Amino acid sequence: MICSVEKCDSRTRAYKNGKTFDQCKDIAKTLSSKLEEKINQTGPVEWTEILESAEHDELVYKLTLKYLRQDGFDIGDWKRPRVIKTV
Repeated sequence: MICSVEKCDSRTRAYKNGKTFDQCKDIAKTLSSKLEEKINQTGPVEWTEILESAEHDELVYKLTLKYLRQDGFDIGDWKRPRVIKTV
């Protein structure tokens, strides 16, 4: 696991553990930065590893994939569930 995060629940207005949406975004940005370093050093990262790193928190997981895509990484699809560095 790359880092420990607190869970956020996107289904309700009040997020789990009292976290706001902005705090969840900050957690996802931190996680995506750490994953970027790992991808650059060791290669592709599977979606399952990202989900585990987000402690199975759907909101943080989806935001992390979003930030990785914004930073120029190929986040794959259902046929290739992995994040790779684009050339």
